Amino acid sequence: MPTAIILLKNDPKKITGTAEKLLEIPAVTDVYSISGRYDLLVMIKCDSIEMIESVVTDHLLKTDGIVDSETMFAFKSYDKREGGKAIDVD
Repeated sequence: MPTAIILLKNDPKKITGTAEKLLEIPAVTDVYSISGRYDLLVMIKCDSIEMIESVVTDHLLKTDGIVDSETMFAFKSYDKREGGKAIDVD
């Protein structure tokens, strides 16, 4: 299943509210508050890359509090539950 990892910079006063709103988006599987240059890390899983594009541009980036973003796509997942074997995320 296509997976995107989105790093978000947020208005510091709105991080918790933004994270809660992002979790309301059906394709969003996880939201993490993180340290470093970004404030939140968001995981999205959809049936296609086109659906991820729609979720990111039509929903996620319109969420109040987001000031910048960087989107990455996962090529493989190395899952501990699968004995460390690589799993394609197509």
